[in-house]
Amino acid sequence: MQTPNILIVEDEVVTRTTLKSLFEAEGYNVFEAEDGQQMHDFFQNNNINLVIMDINLPGKNGLILAREVRDRKNVGLIFLTGRDNDVDRILGLEIGADDYLTKPFNPRELTIRARNLLTRTSNSNDDEDLPSRVSFNGWTLDGDSRSLISPNATEFRLPRSEFRALHLFLNNPGKILTR
Repeated sequence: MQTPNILIVEDEVVTRTTLKSLFEAEGYNVFEAEDGQQMHDFFQNNNINLVIMDINLPGKNGLILAREVRDRKNVGLIFLTGRDNDVDRILGLEIGADDYLTKPFNPRELTIRARNLLTRTSNSNDDEDLPSRVSFNGWTLDGDSRSLISPNATEFRLPRSEFRALHLFLNNPGKILTR
């Protein structure tokens, strides 16, 4: 198994370097970004498996960036932030974070949560086993871009759950499916 890549998105230098040292000591490859632009640069050039992100960032905040991270395949997301009220916690989880921890944090707890999340995401290779394209009634479901293409070539990006559901239905025509 390849060593997972973790991206720390944090604007505070001390916190970012502490997290990098913590996860490197656990044997992970760790990248650092101080804002959303650097985060996107790392996504373009690296296969990132887990993002640990603050909400309070310069430019786009972590809640906006989390929506963008959700468009990636099999990327875990943990918020590590000073925002500790229930509204922020619930909003972060609703947007798609897999976990939410507040500062100050227990380093051991964070590494265990990250390890468990990486195990779950590496075991869910459903998207990787999908054919790259499935066609039906003039429509095309594209597994590479996780999008639905209409007969007139309009492309609709799908959230992971909707893509998987549509793919499941297309591969089981006429069958009654349960959750």
